[in-house]
Amino acid sequence: MKKILILALTIFSLSISAQEINWMTLEQAVEAQKTAPKKIFVDAYTIWCGPCKMLDKNTFHNKNVADFVNENYYAVKFNAEGNETIKFKGVTYSNPNFKPDTSGRNSSHQLSALFGIRAYPTLLFLDEEANLIAPIPGYKTPSQLELYLKFFENTDVKNITKEVWEDYASNFKAEFKD
Repeated sequence: MKKILILALTIFSLSISAQEINWMTLEQAVEAQKTAPKKIFVDAYTIWCGPCKMLDKNTFHNKNVADFVNENYYAVKFNAEGNETIKFKGVTYSNPNFKPDTSGRNSSHQLSALFGIRAYPTLLFLDEEANLIAPIPGYKTPSQLELYLKFFENTDVKNITKEVWEDYASNFKAEFKD
């Protein structure tokens, strides 16, 4: 009986972990790029943002999304109003106006300005050299996010034009289930 219970718990835990994105810090992602180049996917969120929480619950826990992100990107969670000190491309970024006693909105992190984050959530795509490809603001369902995940993963980002994007988007057929 114990063996069956252990086996069932193991299978259950494996199925849960298969639906988790392997999040890391931006510094870890940039370091990982040095040995195994991949693009970086950043979830720029805040602690008070309702759509950010929905994105986390409904989209990032979707098995299709988690599997695709884990296979094709280094995934980073970034609190865009947090107090974390982050070293990126030789520059140290922080949030000097951070108020630790605030449970709602706070000041923006300096890295938010660098990436042009003006709304939450914002999903950032960085190339294999950690250069910004595009910020994508707003909540996305799994199938809506799939469009961007697959486009930026498969496209030579140095040659993206409006026409290339429009052609891709108009012909895209989502496979992820919402």
